[in-house]
Amino acid sequence: MIDKIAASVAEALDGAVQDGATVLIGGFGTSGIPSELIDGLIAHGAKELTVVNNNAGNGDTGLAALLATGRVRKVICSFPRQVDSHVFDGLYRSGKLELELVPQGNLAERIRAAGAGIGAFFCPTAYGTELAAGKETREIDGRHYVLEYPIHAELALVKAEAGDRWGNLTYRKAARNFGPVMATAAKKTIATVHEIRDLGGLDPEAVVTPGIYVHRIVKIDRVATQAGGFRKSA
Repeated sequence: MIDKIAASVAEALDGAVQDGATVLIGGFGTSGIPSELIDGLIAHGAKELTVVNNNAGNGDTGLAALLATGRVRKVICSFPRQVDSHVFDGLYRSGKLELELVPQGNLAERIRAAGAGIGAFFCPTAYGTELAAGKETREIDGRHYVLEYPIHAELALVKAEAGDRWGNLTYRKAARNFGPVMATAAKKTIATVHEIRDLGGLDPEAVVTPGIYVHRIVKIDRVATQAGGFRKSA
């Protein structure tokens, strides 16, 4: 019987990541960040990681907390600097963290290409800028393009809304950002969900990530607000 449900984050991550791994982490700003899985990765202790995310962490929690451990060697992202990106700023300026800056559309396509089995692709974005330095370029039909390569990973961490024991996933609103493409590009994908449905309980037309791409899922509670209620995770 296929059952991909893990009892805890620690169980879900057990054996899923090694030192030196590339880890895709879903999220767009603070929307759809798999915070519990990031905390679990911190507790796991893997080091020399390459982390791929849309940005490079906010404040002192989540991805920023992972960077603060000193276990991340390189960040591949589109928006490394924000008003509260002091953890990234400090590490980068001190030479303790490598950055590969990738335009957002290129980032999504490089990840999608990995999942689709595409060896490389030409894209016009970044042509003539420092981001194209050292890369192959080509003129096609009078337009200049830059050769980009897929981003493969050993592990993807994503936040979903609901799933079943086969690993099928649905997302909630803006939380459906990089998660679906990241799930296809990693050898193993681990997802948190707020609801676990019986088989057949997910509308097949609403399943965004088929279970074939998912290694394990783990149920987490919604986050309590200071007022004592609950906020829907976005």
